Amino acid sequence: MEQSSDFHGQQYSRTQSGGDFSDFFESMFGGSANAGRSRQVKFRGEDYNAQLQLNLADAYHTHKQTLSVNGKNIRITIPAGIENGQTIKISGHGGSGINGGPNGDLYITFSIAGHPEIKRLGNDLYIHVDLELYAAVLGGEITIDTFSGKVKLKVKPETQNGSKVKLKGKGFPVYKTDGQFGDLYITYSVQIPTNLTEKQKSLFTELSKS
Repeated sequence: MEQSSDFHGQQYSRTQSGGDFSDFFESMFGGSANAGRSRQVKFRGEDYNAQLQLNLADAYHTHKQTLSVNGKNIRITIPAGIENGQTIKISGHGGSGINGGPNGDLYITFSIAGHPEIKRLGNDLYIHVDLELYAAVLGGEITIDTFSGKVKLKVKPETQNGSKVKLKGKGFPVYKTDGQFGDLYITYSVQIPTNLTEKQKSLFTELSKS
C-alpha cells in the first residue's frame, strides 16, 4: 500500500499489483479507477472585516469611495444617512474560494466622527445659533449654514435666550429612503454686546428706567 495526501491533508490509498488494473479499467470504462476518489471538496472563502471612517458631512450625501482590501481596489457606494457603527455587507469581496468554492464576503463597519457644531440623534440634527441682542429684541432675519446649504430664518421679536425652533425636513436623510429627512432643531443663544460706547450705555440706562 502506498499512502499519500491531497491539498487538504485528507488521506487516501492506492493499491499496486503485478497487473496494471488501472489500464484495464480505463480500457473497459474510459476513465481512471481512481477518478471517483480524486474529487476535491469546495470551500467558501474567508469573510473580511474592515472599518471606514467618515465625517458627518460625508454621511449626509450618497457618494462613492475606493477601498484597498488585500491589495485589491474595491469601489463602493455609501448611501446617505449611514449610521455610526452600522455594518454593511459587500457580497463576494472577501477571500477567494478554494477548489472553485464561492468567495467570502466583505463586512464594512462605519465610524462617523462627531461634528463640532452639529449634533445628530437618529435622523434629527441639533445646533446652537448665536443671536445678537438687537435681533432678539427687535426681530429680523438671519442666515445659517446647513449640510444642504444656507437657510434663511425669520427671528420673532422678543426672542428669549434658549428659545428653540424646529425646521421640518432639514435634518439628516433617512437611510435608503429617497426624499425623506429628519428635522433640524435650533437653539438660540442671545449674545450680550460688549465694548459699548457711552451713548449705547446711556440708551440701555434709559431702557432700564422705563
